[in-house]
Amino acid sequence: MKKRTFKNYLSISLKGMAMGAADVVPGVSGGTIAFVMGIYQELIDSIKSVNIASVKTLLSGNYKGFWQAVNGNFLVALFVGILFSILSLAKLFKFLLENHPTLLWSFFFGLIVASAIFIAKKIDKWNFSTISSLIFGTAIAYFITVVTPAEPNEAYWFVFLSGAIAICAMILPGISGSFILVLLGMYKFILSALSDVNLAVIAVFASGALVGLLSFSNLLSYLMKRFYNQTVAVLTGFMVGSLNKVWPWKEVLEWQENRHGELVPFIEQNVLPQTFEKLSQGQFATESNEAFLFYAILLALFGFALVFLFEKFEKKEVR
Repeated sequence: MKKRTFKNYLSISLKGMAMGAADVVPGVSGGTIAFVMGIYQELIDSIKSVNIASVKTLLSGNYKGFWQAVNGNFLVALFVGILFSILSLAKLFKFLLENHPTLLWSFFFGLIVASAIFIAKKIDKWNFSTISSLIFGTAIAYFITVVTPAEPNEAYWFVFLSGAIAICAMILPGISGSFILVLLGMYKFILSALSDVNLAVIAVFASGALVGLLSFSNLLSYLMKRFYNQTVAVLTGFMVGSLNKVWPWKEVLEWQENRHGELVPFIEQNVLPQTFEKLSQGQFATESNEAFLFYAILLALFGFALVFLFEKFEKKEVR
């Protein structure tokens, strides 16, 4: 376990908050933020360390040994930041997604474009294997973005399963756990549970996430160490393919009534900004002016620049 100061752990918690904020939004991955901020490998290795050997250490009464084995200080600092961000920002992002989706998506579009460039720079050698991995990752992510969302299932067993599947995506750069919840038809339900502090649903979902996290982290850690370039190329492809989902300007093809009787977008297609003038329903009809387009582009550029600010901050912190 690394020796760190209080300032270091505060920095880790702030990175956790950034990851949590990203995980709330469908189409954006907390894993992307972890990679950009330089804590991805440590996160995967620390989660992987929670295994049978470390549990035996804990049960034997060697609490200090267990804590050091699982890098406890790092995990607690990070997950405190993630949980604080998710619980505190759930209502804000729910409001932004419902009232200002284009501005929010513009910011994250720029963020993911820059993140894809940033992570691609981590590949040591480009060859047929890495290029094929990049294409494969892009194709998989794109396919996920065009799958039609399922109907919600609020049974506890499905909430548990949703947590296990979504958490695997959340720690993968480019694959959004929130978007996986959208495909499962569970996003609005889980977001409402967080917003309303529905402890029963949150506990079941968190239990599923814990099981999924512990099982998947071992595989990911192995791939990162054994096939680093190919794995990073796939992760880069995930981000490139996910841009289809994050494109800010969309036309709703089909609406769905939620459990509150409100009409919400169900199936969408990407459009160019100028096509807003041809649209006549919902929020899109009010977003056709030039000033709005300027703000959207500005937020995309801000998201793009933010990634490289994170990179500079991380290099300074490592020194």
